[in-house]
Amino acid sequence: MIALTTLAAEGRWLDNPIIQQAVPTAIWETLAMTVVAGLLTALLGIPLGVLLFTTSPGGTAPSTFLNRVVGAVVNIGRSLPFLILMISIIPFTRLVVGTSIGWQAAVVPLTVGAIPFYARLVETSLREVSAGKVEAVTMMGASRGELTRKVLLPEARSGLVAGLTTTVIALIGYTAMAGAVGGGGLGAVAMSYGYNRFESDVMIVCVVLLVVIVTIVQVVGDIVARRLDRR
Repeated sequence: MIALTTLAAEGRWLDNPIIQQAVPTAIWETLAMTVVAGLLTALLGIPLGVLLFTTSPGGTAPSTFLNRVVGAVVNIGRSLPFLILMISIIPFTRLVVGTSIGWQAAVVPLTVGAIPFYARLVETSLREVSAGKVEAVTMMGASRGELTRKVLLPEARSGLVAGLTTTVIALIGYTAMAGAVGGGGLGAVAMSYGYNRFESDVMIVCVVLLVVIVTIVQVVGDIVARRLDRR
């Protein structure tokens, strides 16, 4: 606190070369990790969420055995702390991207950790679709695929966006943890300089930037979700 007060009194805020040189690169790495992992999570999490919903009791294609198996896998994925997950799948990460260091490598555990989380949010959103609409379209002779594509997903799109917003914000938090084990980004800069070298101004700048990024994601997600809401 004394060091921060001194910096402020001397007007040397943001003059730290780490802030000027390392933070811009860290911002780009954090955004890259979040965007790539978010897109992959949406691409893989939506089908998994649809499978959870359709095979559940009362779903459009109920299957107790398949639902329990998929549900168990999803629950295991959600229960693992991200740091442990990231370390435990290092061999798989190397197999996929050829390295376990850097933001590209961090995308793998970020995606693996976020998919089960988002799949459950997708399942919840699909359960909120009016049963009357589903029944009406089914009576008109729609196939299960048509029912999913033309009714369930369009009707649940506001919830899907809201769920994806929550997932992306969770991913931003995960990127900070990934930085602690070589993933790069703002988390790595905060740990390397703010924590290990006691450069408090670097730590504060990294925290403020993470808060700004999370706020922007939340505001944009809320706007899109409201515009898609048909209720």
